[in-house]
Amino acid sequence: MTISQIAFLKGHGTENDFVIVPDPDNAIDLPASLVAGLCDRRAGIGADGVLHVVRSAAHPEARALADEAEWFMDYRNADGSVAEMCGNGVRVFARYLQHVGAVEEGDLAVATRGGVKKVHLAKNGDVTVSMGRALLPGDGVTVTVGGRTWDTRNVNMGNPHAIAFVDDLAHAGDLFSEPSFAPAAVYPDGVNIEFVVDRGPRHVAMRVHERGSGETRSCGTGACAVAVAAARRDAADPAETGVPVTYTVDLPGGTLVITERPDGEIEMTGAAVIVAEGVIDPAWLEALRG
Repeated sequence: MTISQIAFLKGHGTENDFVIVPDPDNAIDLPASLVAGLCDRRAGIGADGVLHVVRSAAHPEARALADEAEWFMDYRNADGSVAEMCGNGVRVFARYLQHVGAVEEGDLAVATRGGVKKVHLAKNGDVTVSMGRALLPGDGVTVTVGGRTWDTRNVNMGNPHAIAFVDDLAHAGDLFSEPSFAPAAVYPDGVNIEFVVDRGPRHVAMRVHERGSGETRSCGTGACAVAVAAARRDAADPAETGVPVTYTVDLPGGTLVITERPDGEIEMTGAAVIVAEGVIDPAWLEALRG
């Protein structure tokens, strides 16, 4: 398959939107420049990232997972950089597989750089992803925006997150550029930064700057990290109590429901929608390639 033959779909999960590139045999080269061009909201299709759909057996980073999951989500940020995981992306990825008849309603497994994720496609249209367990490294950073500085909680969901609890989400600024944080050595490869306010008992709202993408309308791994950070702040740890804890997380693009179970497994539930499909214009691709 050559670059001039690229088909695509567009989908979103709570308005975290993606260009979907079907490529079962891993035959399409996706350099960072091409990914960034596809995600450009003025000159391209526009998205927060690209979901490259590949059979696990066909991708060198996923072959070892092929016995557990037939499909690999080769996820790229909007700037073309490679990412370990994207929670909303997994839901949209699963919805795409259902859309084309590769899977049916029910359970499936999706391979990611953050491990194999179990997914459930429900009858009502919601998609639930088992996101794995959160890691809580002891070292955090301070984040500064507009003269305000906050301590953060370091939570890793297969990708790194720094969570700041604030009084007003407007204090996060415009989030066009990455907020400054220190010490930089805690996150040598960058970090997703969440700003969080309380809305009620076990109910929070957040904004996020995703590394490589800027502010996005939603971030699934970020919502999971926020729920875990809020639970620990609220002295709720299912591993100690034996009782699951659920938080509702409002994002600019919608609402996600996050449940942490006593075994540490975190489940995220929300909508996922396919909105369009087509073929990328070959002349545009050639111009992008220069």
